[in-house]
Amino acid sequence: MKIGSYRDIEFCPPEEAHKVQDQLLREHVTYCALHSPFYRDVLNDVVADDISVETIGSLPFTDKADLEARNDDFLAVPSSRIVDIVQSSGTTGKPTRVMYTESDLERLAYNEEQSFAACGLSADDTALLTCTIDRCFIAGLAYFLGIRALGAAAIRNGHGSMPSHFSVIQRMRPTAIVGVPSFLRKLGEFLRGEGVDPAETPVKRLVCIGEPLRDRDMNLLKLGSDIERIWGAKAFSTYASSETITTFCECTAQRGGHLHTDLAVVEIVDDKGNPLPDGDAGEVVVTPLVVEGMPLIRFKTGDVSFLLPEKCTCGRLSPRLGPIIGRKKQMMKVRGTTLYPQAMYSALDEIAEVSEYYIIVDSEDDLSDQVTVHVAARDASCSEDKITEALQARLRVKPHVVVEPEETVRQYVYTPKSRKPVRFTDNRSHSW
Repeated sequence: MKIGSYRDIEFCPPEEAHKVQDQLLREHVTYCALHSPFYRDVLNDVVADDISVETIGSLPFTDKADLEARNDDFLAVPSSRIVDIVQSSGTTGKPTRVMYTESDLERLAYNEEQSFAACGLSADDTALLTCTIDRCFIAGLAYFLGIRALGAAAIRNGHGSMPSHFSVIQRMRPTAIVGVPSFLRKLGEFLRGEGVDPAETPVKRLVCIGEPLRDRDMNLLKLGSDIERIWGAKAFSTYASSETITTFCECTAQRGGHLHTDLAVVEIVDDKGNPLPDGDAGEVVVTPLVVEGMPLIRFKTGDVSFLLPEKCTCGRLSPRLGPIIGRKKQMMKVRGTTLYPQAMYSALDEIAEVSEYYIIVDSEDDLSDQVTVHVAARDASCSEDKITEALQARLRVKPHVVVEPEETVRQYVYTPKSRKPVRFTDNRSHSW
């Protein structure tokens, strides 16, 4: 299939879109069975012509442990056709490579072009990219390729300093910024400190990566509300992974991330791998279509979310993914209550006196986890007891709270070793 052949498929009736997906899925399974050493082994009894979106559950899952154990066996092309390599740490810390062909990068550019267009960007825009393109980081490259494909202008300032971004905004006057929401909030506060109102700049759209903007009910979290208020701009959430090369990005309706129907099939499954109905939360499973270098089938992302059942007001009929509720491996059990770090982040963001925080979870016993919340407080009168009571009222659990100097907390959260803020450390010897 030529990339972009079904550019308008998201607006097509579901039965028409399903026919296209069925055909692309069969071609994908056939390709995997013929060219991928890993899938030649696991698909030996599968008849590709019998596969459809409705019967995709008959195919085996793939997870990150498979990628770690047999990384090279996922390569489906000669090494001479690989043009870009991403390295990411696996679930055990063992590095895994994800390799892309020229066609895969073209697919990546098309994916991001469609995503940017959905949230209202056009060739008339100038986008400031605050995510790095180096260190084998695929997102920075993806956004650059997508902005180019859209015909817009990209400013690749990467992980520049606050003064550097401030200078770029003043001199180059971008109309959109791509970045991590917590960073965009700090950038807006920095501009204010320099006497510039972010809402008075040309920036009208914030494309947010790495952190959710909305809660389970699709309402803006405090972080999302803060950046929209500070910048006087609309904030759009995106979700993706380097393995699946597929983005779910919000449209102008800001009601969940649209799947590009011609690029992937998405499922939500329970702990036993059974499909869940729209609206029910479970693990996100993605089968990326039209991939050459390292094709995958039913890849278990480890992320927990849900599909939104109602039609989108933007007119697209493609599936929409809700916000990421948490990582399966990060689920905590505290005195019988199931909890994800994201719920704690949301609760902490609602406490005005808390300026920074991170969470450490340890094994208490076989039935419960010990959660310690390290916080920095804006107000010296804000006690550990006050924060504990606020968290208990919101979460129905009583974590241990430690108040520390802001610089101490910031050094832990914003480490040069990580691309994103480090707010959760799991020291448990087991997982639920």
